[in-house]
Amino acid sequence: MSERETAPTASGESGYGSAESGGSANYGTEGYAEGYSGEGYAAEAFTIDPLHQFQVRRLSDVGREFLGQPVSDAPLAFYELSNIALWMLVSTLLAFLVLRAVRGGGLVPTRWQSIGEVLYSFISNMVSETAGKAAKPYFPFVLTLFLFILMGNLLGMAALLGWQFTITSQIILTGTLALAVFVLVTVVGFARHGFGFFRLFVPQGAPWWVLPLLVPLEVFSFLVRPLSLAVRLFANMLAGHALVKVLASMIPLVLTAGFGLTSALAVGPMLLLIPITGLEFMVAGIQAYVFAILTCVYLHDSLHLH
Repeated sequence: MSERETAPTASGESGYGSAESGGSANYGTEGYAEGYSGEGYAAEAFTIDPLHQFQVRRLSDVGREFLGQPVSDAPLAFYELSNIALWMLVSTLLAFLVLRAVRGGGLVPTRWQSIGEVLYSFISNMVSETAGKAAKPYFPFVLTLFLFILMGNLLGMAALLGWQFTITSQIILTGTLALAVFVLVTVVGFARHGFGFFRLFVPQGAPWWVLPLLVPLEVFSFLVRPLSLAVRLFANMLAGHALVKVLASMIPLVLTAGFGLTSALAVGPMLLLIPITGLEFMVAGIQAYVFAILTCVYLHDSLHLH
């Protein structure tokens, strides 16, 4: 008989003692723990963290994480290049290339030129139809805003691969863009109408006795415009990308959980992931369009006062 079998326990019984003495119960627990840590439970190595893709980090840490190396815990310094700064530059460069293709077009349009001309005509018609011909001087601003957001949204779809970053998922960026629109329409309103711009807060045809109620509501709705613009874009991109990330993470989690019926369940997330990813590409374009057309609506109010 081995030493392990004959060694007395704290209760004076052998290692194969009763469950009350803790003998065989402890031995069974050890065996269970060994089996629990086997390959059959490799799925526990996977963790679902859909918000990790939205963290603003220095580029050196992104590279170390991609290579499996430890990252620094030091806070991001103001002079260090971050992932959001890099992809803002890339989005700006792509928007510039589209504008450049339209400006330097040849007799036979290239692929970039065709895309640029379609977007140029689309935004030009939208500005004229929504804000009126008086808004034509502000067409370059609306077009640049639309292209920057569109490129940022589309580039963010590669964030699901683990190396990209969605710049429009940051409220600080969408808030800055919305604030720029708010300042523009306010300055345009006062420059065109002076103090008559305050007529914007007085609904036409409203009885005088309801004005004390309507005017504060109009002022409040005007002031919350940048907030609604920022949150709409930020929330749609954040929620959609998080959902796709969760579904994508469930596939290896289910596949490594076992064989047979358990692995077959991975077909569900895979089939659901395809249409949702397509929907995210659609949302990327729709959100850029919504931001641009609301800018045109606000310009119309500042130029024409209702």
